[in-house]
Amino acid sequence: MNISALTNEGGLDRAIRVIVGAILLALVFVGPHTPWGWIGLVPLLTGLIGWCPAYSLLGMRTCPLRHR
Repeated sequence: MNISALTNEGGLDRAIRVIVGAILLALVFVGPHTPWGWIGLVPLLTGLIGWCPAYSLLGMRTCPLRHR
């Protein structure tokens, strides 16, 4: 199976998810010490692996299609 078939997030989308996820996760350890920061794991992990389950359900993809 082709690895590009398993990704549905583009580079900018992935970078934004990793940054936002890291900021939210930092709220657990610094700042207001809120447990809501654990929500940051979702965008962080989806940004790192490049696949978003919500995009799959909605039939969306932000990565460019590769032409053969």
